[in-house]
Amino acid sequence: MKRIAGIVLAVLLLGGVVAAVVAGREEQDTGTATKTVRMVIGSEKAEFFADPDVVKALAAKGYTVKAETSGSWAMEGLDLKGYDVAFPSSQPPAAELAKKYGVKQTLARPFYSPLVVVAHRNAAEVLAANGLATLDGHRGTLKMGAYLDAARDDRTWQQLKGAEKYGELAGTLYITSTDPETSNSGALYLAAASYVAAGGRLVVSDADVERVAPLMRKLISVQGAQQSSTDAVFRDFVSGAGNPLVLVYESQIAALLDDDGQSPGDMVVLYPDTTITSDHTVVPLTENGRALGELLGTDLELRKLAVRHGFRPQDAGTEFASAASDRGKYLKQELSGVRQAPVPTSAVLHELARRARG
Repeated sequence: MKRIAGIVLAVLLLGGVVAAVVAGREEQDTGTATKTVRMVIGSEKAEFFADPDVVKALAAKGYTVKAETSGSWAMEGLDLKGYDVAFPSSQPPAAELAKKYGVKQTLARPFYSPLVVVAHRNAAEVLAANGLATLDGHRGTLKMGAYLDAARDDRTWQQLKGAEKYGELAGTLYITSTDPETSNSGALYLAAASYVAAGGRLVVSDADVERVAPLMRKLISVQGAQQSSTDAVFRDFVSGAGNPLVLVYESQIAALLDDDGQSPGDMVVLYPDTTITSDHTVVPLTENGRALGELLGTDLELRKLAVRHGFRPQDAGTEFASAASDRGKYLKQELSGVRQAPVPTSAVLHELARRARG
């Protein structure tokens, strides 16, 4: 029986270091694996593909996966010659990659995750007391319209009643997001915000962009330097560092709650009343890549493992709802009451990001 040692590669792409996550660890038995599939993935899926149980499940179907991480929007600028799959975190960058590499077939979307805001308890209670959120225990709803009004008016924490009790709540009120020019979550944040700012209409034209651009600029400029990965901003939040409001994927919270070695601390999960669902979309570059993409969405064991890592399989609400019971205190099992904003075209999103970054 051949044993495959785990490999961690550091690859310099687009002038930045892209960490490689290889689906395999030392002394991990790959069983019947015969086909090696090389992937570039969004960083939020790194732990999934590094999970020994995922390695085993893929090996049972004949695959060894080598995965390198990149910002979803940065993938378009990579040279993907020699790769089998590009696996960004949403449909717009996937559509651009499919166009670039001449992929004509329907793109598989094996699982998805909505964007949410994590808040420390003190911050969440202050938002609720000032009409910007509602709370229900460890979870709640962020009122996007009220939040954008506050951002437009440059509201500070000190202007919110109750904030004076907490020394850590100071300065401009804002949500930390990732760089919208390279990161999927950052770009989708602008997609949802622009939709609300435009009065519940999709931003489609240059005139639309011109109208919402000043507010998008405020949302981003107040943050200063931005990370390119939601993993980094979520780790900072969990460690107690940084801003008290952070935009992340729901899947990251679910994975944290399922990890016995991690504590959610004083975390409150706020579902924006208008948000974006991030559909993780497979762009197959080879036949092996196509087959693997389909397998991720159809194999029952891989679907179960995706749920364990916090992802929602397509057309399978019960699988997510029946996961670890602790999730119910923090996460909505059904996304009722959450409006899904449509996503602008890739060209419009790129322009929104460019204008927001100034």
